[in-house]
Amino acid sequence: MDLLRHLRHFVVVARELHFGRAAEALGMAQPPLSQSIQRLERELAVELFDRSRRQVRLTTAGQLLLGDAEELLAGELRVRHLMRQVRDGALGVFRAGVPPETPAVTLRALLDRLAAAAPGLDVDLHELTSAEQVRMLAERRLDAGLLQYPEEPDGLRFGPPVTVPVGVLLPRASPLARPREVALADLAGLDLVAAPRSTAPGWYDHVLNVCRRHGFTPGRVRPARNPEFIFGLLLAGGAVALEPESLARREPRIAWRPLAGRPLVKRTAAAWPDRAPHPAAPMFGQFAAEVLATVEPAPPAAVAPSARPWPVLFDATAD
Repeated sequence: MDLLRHLRHFVVVARELHFGRAAEALGMAQPPLSQSIQRLERELAVELFDRSRRQVRLTTAGQLLLGDAEELLAGELRVRHLMRQVRDGALGVFRAGVPPETPAVTLRALLDRLAAAAPGLDVDLHELTSAEQVRMLAERRLDAGLLQYPEEPDGLRFGPPVTVPVGVLLPRASPLARPREVALADLAGLDLVAAPRSTAPGWYDHVLNVCRRHGFTPGRVRPARNPEFIFGLLLAGGAVALEPESLARREPRIAWRPLAGRPLVKRTAAAWPDRAPHPAAPMFGQFAAEVLATVEPAPPAAVAPSARPWPVLFDATAD
């Protein structure tokens, strides 16, 4: 017996106190409505309506049932609404991973988009490398992540990719920074500063393969994760890094030059399990692609000429 359906019929008849008008309001014929009420009365073993007179009236049992029936039906609507929000990815906890180098302005824009679209969604954000994200996605400890290609393991579904060119980072004072673009072969003899292979094995191997094919075999690969550490190694001399232009904007002493022939591009896309995914995962993937394609980190503030990192013991311009 579909109790909720019969209770719904009962509530409409109780409000109208007329089977014809109630049937019209429910969009059904009167005989099936009468049969539905009779079945409910048999199920509950009471009479809900007094039909002894020409006017339909609620019995004592019907009066007592009406309030509870309305409350039960309202509860059903709340449950359906709640489950619809969960199904649409608007409620619950959503665990997402992002690469450690993701700029703050990008994270803020992504979180703002998610909050506007799903205010009830609790986004639990984790700073993770691509390799860590792949492992946690497989273990179902993460609902979605931002992966850097060519990490494309089985069992994952990908959102729209965002592609950015990879160029060379080097000290602004380096002679290699003078031309508008740099060939990979021009970097021969220099070290390469890169994230450790364990963070993104596919990308690490791809970069080194491209370098070798274009005449650049690094003297050694110097591991670095933190942008500040990367900049420090570059400014010390004898090394370059291959990164998107956005990273150079964090340090005014570092220049970015495109690579001749554009041999390297970095693709980033959201990924999530292809089986039983979190309902918010496709929305996260779409928003991540839009934010990554449009939001750029702000350039660093210019350093005033008078600001010097060392004490001035003698100023020749002073009187």
